[in-house]
Amino acid sequence: MMRRFYQLVVLLLLVLLPAAALASEGEGAYGVHDPAEGFKHLWREVMIDITVIGIIFALITVYMLFKYRRKHPDQEGKPPKLSPTSVLGWALIPVFVFMADDFFLAAKGWTLWNNYRTVPENHYEVQLESQMWMWNFKYPGGVQTVNELRVPAGKPILVRMTSRDVIHSMYLPDFKVKEDSMPGRITYLWFYPKEPGEHTITCAEYCGILHSGMAGKVIAMPEAEFDAWLGGEIAKKGGAQS
Repeated sequence: MMRRFYQLVVLLLLVLLPAAALASEGEGAYGVHDPAEGFKHLWREVMIDITVIGIIFALITVYMLFKYRRKHPDQEGKPPKLSPTSVLGWALIPVFVFMADDFFLAAKGWTLWNNYRTVPENHYEVQLESQMWMWNFKYPGGVQTVNELRVPAGKPILVRMTSRDVIHSMYLPDFKVKEDSMPGRITYLWFYPKEPGEHTITCAEYCGILHSGMAGKVIAMPEAEFDAWLGGEIAKKGGAQS
């Protein structure tokens, strides 16, 4: 009976773990070049794997507790002697299964990261200069905003950034992306606002006494409205200069 039970456990490990990692593969998250969807997909895979492993270990533990519980106070256990092959098998098989699953998820995470660092060609670029304690955005045509990033919805947005003073970290929770902006260095992040709406910008790197108040917002607008807004701001800037 014990041998059949152990065989069943090994079979569950070999079948359920890879199946769990592939459970949401049909959603096509990696087929869509969208950082937020990719990171959500990978997180779901990790949680499914943790759940499956936890259930398997819980079942084994409960089985052992009932199977080998003491029948009376004076009873002494008489465990069977394992052969060297059995010892190696029970030590290496679980390690192999769990490490294979870990490496599988790590490889998918690395692939996702490399895909994320490749910015789509049809992106819209905005420059950012962060400082204590605000976000200074600059658009084509010289338009500038503070703590408010207006972007066209349905288009990948590239934010190319640097810092005027100390290290800051631009974090967009809704889009699952974050990048440090540093003095003397140009870095970047990109995100994909599919629909119009507002999203939080916050600093994720301690940058001084008012760090917690260094917030802003992304305003994703229909493309026609964004073009009208940007054109109006460029016209205002030109009128002010003349």
